[in-house]
Amino acid sequence: MGQQDKKSIPMELLSSLFSGGKGNRALDEQAWLTVMRLPLFDGLEDAERARLRELADQLLADKAFSGAGGIEVEDGMATVIAAFAALPVLNLGYEWYQDWREIVVYPGEYVFDGELMDEHGIVHHVRHERSGEVLEGGPMVLSWEDVEHSGKGEGYNVVIHEFAHKLDMRSGDTNGRPPLHSGIDPAEWAREFQIAYDDLCRRVDSGEETVIDPYATESPAEFFAVLSEYFFEVPDVLKREYPAVYGLMSRFYRQDPLARLN
Repeated sequence: MGQQDKKSIPMELLSSLFSGGKGNRALDEQAWLTVMRLPLFDGLEDAERARLRELADQLLADKAFSGAGGIEVEDGMATVIAAFAALPVLNLGYEWYQDWREIVVYPGEYVFDGELMDEHGIVHHVRHERSGEVLEGGPMVLSWEDVEHSGKGEGYNVVIHEFAHKLDMRSGDTNGRPPLHSGIDPAEWAREFQIAYDDLCRRVDSGEETVIDPYATESPAEFFAVLSEYFFEVPDVLKREYPAVYGLMSRFYRQDPLARLN
């Protein structure tokens, strides 16, 4: 897609235009059957699939889906997004997705145009392409083209990535540490994630072609979101690269995708 085809999306416009609403979508049966055949959902038992569908129904009823950039969001598209989004909270519960209402869908990547603060507290104006975005307490933005490339067991899932950010935000700060259940030691979480994050940053900085997407080195928040994609899409890769992190994510999400596949 050429730059002239990209849609520019100022973040302050998002927060004002897409800030409320309620969903009234019906689950599209054909889309559901189709998405359930993707590798992402391999190994789910019948009871888990039923629970996944209940969660997807809740999301379709709770979130307003809005099209932008000339796209109209059909029930089938919303169903695919809901199916992907339901997986991370399969054993957590839908309440983890409450307190925000809108999902905005663009045809493809869009141009983010806004201000971001770096780790030193300096604010920079940035303009670059994105496939997804979330605002704390506000809407989520997704590229439909990227949604269509998700779920294939290749380590990429833009929906899981952005919903992982929403889970992370529930702790009050987007820092790669969502609210942890009792039994998960925050010090252990911080230590093991920092060790893995530092290792990946070192390998990327040295020019190594890593099996984990280098985008994960952007920040601890992106590290958590990218590794959430790998946890569900290619759990064998994550467990091989960072077994301690895989174990912590398994305890957080209360799932073991690798055991499910085996």
